Amino acid sequence: MCVVAGSAMFILALTVAAIFAPQWRVLHVAQALIYVAVIVLARKRSAWGFGAGVVVAAFWTALLLFRSPVGTALVHGQVSQPDVFLQLFGAVGNCLIIVACLAAFLQARPGGRKWAQFAVGGALSLMYLLAAVFTIGPPEGAQHIKQALGL
Repeated sequence: MCVVAGSAMFILALTVAAIFAPQWRVLHVAQALIYVAVIVLARKRSAWGFGAGVVVAAFWTALLLFRSPVGTALVHGQVSQPDVFLQLFGAVGNCLIIVACLAAFLQARPGGRKWAQFAVGGALSLMYLLAAVFTIGPPEGAQHIKQALGL
């Protein structure tokens, strides 16, 4: 249930952001599809879905908190700005996804094959996300990712 709640929170944040920043709409739809897939696969107790949920949510949350101005705003208590609040709302959703996917995956007592599926699911979802950012997103999205990764 937390996977659904966290995904819904992140999708809501994407939707609100797309309303106010139309240049991000196509990318945000592509991003939302990852979270829909995570919901579907997690409900089926799939290691692929759990991996996708953990990796994509962790990637975005790490970028947001440690490699963007939002992390700085948070440290300085400037969360009253609407864009910062919206991004933090999405990050809370991502944290729910991370915890829920990890807990459900570990509860299943995974063997070697399930760990491989978890890792591949995470890698594939991250590759999809980065491909979307660099191909269908606005140029500033690719630039943000490059800067955050030190490229």
